[in-house]
Amino acid sequence: MRNVKVAATQMSCAESIEENIAKADVLVREAAAKGAQIILLQELFETPYFCQKEKSKYYTYATELEQNHAVRHFKKVAEELQVVLPISFYEKKNYARYNSLAVIDANGEVLGKYRKSHIPDGPGYEEKFYFNPGDTGFKVWNTRFGKIGVGVCWDQWYPEAARCMALMGAELLFYPTAIGSEPQDGLIDSKEHWQTCMLGHAAANLIPVIASNRIGVEEDDDSNITFYGSSFIAGPQGNKVIEAGRAEETVLVAEFDLEQLETQRLEWGIFRDRRPDLYRIISTSDGELNPKWD
Repeated sequence: MRNVKVAATQMSCAESIEENIAKADVLVREAAAKGAQIILLQELFETPYFCQKEKSKYYTYATELEQNHAVRHFKKVAEELQVVLPISFYEKKNYARYNSLAVIDANGEVLGKYRKSHIPDGPGYEEKFYFNPGDTGFKVWNTRFGKIGVGVCWDQWYPEAARCMALMGAELLFYPTAIGSEPQDGLIDSKEHWQTCMLGHAAANLIPVIASNRIGVEEDDDSNITFYGSSFIAGPQGNKVIEAGRAEETVLVAEFDLEQLETQRLEWGIFRDRRPDLYRIISTSDGELNPKWD
């Protein structure tokens, strides 16, 4: 047996970076008190979701990894509580800006960073104005408690991302998120679609999936988004083990035996029976192979 307890949190975000970090700190400590060893906080939790509108003043939220307030704070917390913390932050690197994530191991060491690969662009989610496309490729980290892969929000809609991390040996997949209503059409509710996509990642790869979303109503000029929470932890058959409500600040905890899950993946033959020689089409945009490739 190689058991690990994981946690997903969800909270609302205020204007104050200090207040948001303090609230996140409380949730991390609550999760650790419940035995969680890897604890996920939501996407860009230091600030309100500033991508509702294209405003140059929000560029000032970006910091270099070494200077980021949340990363610096949670390095100390990770070491104190002996927990693993994937921390989402707005990264500045020279003239580039990224929607990034730092993985902090249980000794407080930053193992590395991932830059969000898929950048959305639509009403209320104007991320291409703020972020360069990530250039790190998909990443997997060997933490104290298991090998984890992390995608950020829009990445979660792409089965290719989950499969890549699984092929790299990920035992658990984490997705920090900021998703809610659509400002242009209040009748759209993507909650079920959002969850179903990630439940598919869990089922197709036989790997638990942990998703953390924000809650609350956030307004910017004439735009507003109601973030619908519903954070969850999925088991390796695509089953929801535990799920939060739409409006509660909470912590979810679940336990998995990583050794048993590895045996299960081998027994199913999912990865044994793959045919990567037939999958070149997946690397195209239009579904047609270049004749030069044949």
